[in-house]
Amino acid sequence: MPIELEHFLKALVALFIITDAPGNLPFFLGLTKDLSLKDRRKIFATAISTGFILILGFLLVGMLILDLFGVTLNDFKIAGGILLLIIAIEIMLRGKINIEHKEDMGVVPLGCPLLVGPGAITTALVLLQVYGYPVVVCAIIACFSLIWLILHFADNIYNFLGKNGSLILTKIAAILIAAIAVQFIRQAVMALFFNT
Repeated sequence: MPIELEHFLKALVALFIITDAPGNLPFFLGLTKDLSLKDRRKIFATAISTGFILILGFLLVGMLILDLFGVTLNDFKIAGGILLLIIAIEIMLRGKINIEHKEDMGVVPLGCPLLVGPGAITTALVLLQVYGYPVVVCAIIACFSLIWLILHFADNIYNFLGKNGSLILTKIAAILIAAIAVQFIRQAVMALFFNT
């Protein structure tokens, strides 16, 4: 397998896991259950656009902000890894998100923080430093294309998985997020100790 393709697939898998569109299906459908199919898809499109613009924005200016405050990649990897680990534990223990705001659902909470929250932003920035802009941008485009497909057929997928299937998927995603978090921390600590 060509190395660039391997990097692309690794970045795509990491982003797809952290955005967790299949695991978030119950929240997406639950928040829009009283809407028509047309209105629901409109809100889903808004959520995808919001998440896509947000993650690309952080991808473009995130490293400038880190440089401004003198934060190194290893600092960010450790902090991001700890943050991802907390998110994974919260998903595993709570398995749900409490909705308090009544703004446009496509922007908040569907676009952010359900699709793109601190975990996705952290993952994208770390992947950027590991694989570079072309690979990560292509992975983001592919990831959000998959998310669009999932949300477009949300009713069919949720009916197929059922409530228990979606819950199991969420728990598996939490474990994978935790594993990615540990990997980030391990890589940063080894780099600090061995100056790599």
